[in-house]
Amino acid sequence: MADLQNLDLNLLRVFDAVARERHVTRAAEKLNLSQPAVSNALARLRQALGDELFLRRPGGVEPTALALSLAGPVREMLDRLRQMLSVHAPFDPATTERIYTVAFSEYAESVLAPPLLEMMAKEAPRALLAIRHADRTNALDLLEAGDAELAVAVLAEPPALYTRVRLLPENFLTLVRPGHPLAEGPMTLERFTAFPHLLHSANGSRDGALDGPLAEAGHPRRIGAVVAHLGAVPEILMRTELVMTLSARLAYRLAETQGLVLRPCPVEIRHVRLSLVFHRRLEADAGHAWLRRTLLAVARDMGPVPGVGA
Repeated sequence: MADLQNLDLNLLRVFDAVARERHVTRAAEKLNLSQPAVSNALARLRQALGDELFLRRPGGVEPTALALSLAGPVREMLDRLRQMLSVHAPFDPATTERIYTVAFSEYAESVLAPPLLEMMAKEAPRALLAIRHADRTNALDLLEAGDAELAVAVLAEPPALYTRVRLLPENFLTLVRPGHPLAEGPMTLERFTAFPHLLHSANGSRDGALDGPLAEAGHPRRIGAVVAHLGAVPEILMRTELVMTLSARLAYRLAETQGLVLRPCPVEIRHVRLSLVFHRRLEADAGHAWLRRTLLAVARDMGPVPGVGA
């Protein structure tokens, strides 16, 4: 029978961290504890609950059936406790040392992180922003696991437990190298789809925002290459006949800094914009609310992006 008198909050925090990380050393790092301290806490938990809880395996630990059944309730209880405490705790951005772990798509990181960090340096100079990668395949998992406090990416409508705020309405522009056949002349669908296209997809998908509208217009495109990171894009375009269409904000930056040529996109891409999504358990968290307001202010200040004449 479990000895509940030997369970305290610190032991449950250790259990939750090991259950999330599936690794004792990583859990210790997350808790800012030593590995022996975490191992000692697990030993006390095993004795109190009469179960091994976590079994060693190559590369980490595997939870037992009891540990799996406890993981959700323990996580929910700790989240509720943090939320209750945060509601009553005073928050001053000028003095906070809070670590904000957020999940951004690569595009969101490129356009929002610089002005956000500039504003944080002025208003919350001791806070830390830690950015993880997010896209439509993993954003909700990160939020549900507590591995990110909010996510910003092109995301679908989330379940009812989450709040979604739309940011940055987008238009799209096309990039080519100087001297490319599309660098001059009319940007018709026929010419646009006559060349192979470069697609940026962090999750490896070969279906981009352009493909549906182009197929509907009767001019499907051919994908010549897919890249996971934007850093390789400028040199790839400079060395090939590839064409790339992406957010106008990012296209302007790449054209200005890398000497690429901006052209209009000959097809309309509808309903594409970034979304800020967070779990509703954090709505009353004063520190989280400050970060949300700051992000919204940054997005509002960016304003619309002009197009490029044909």
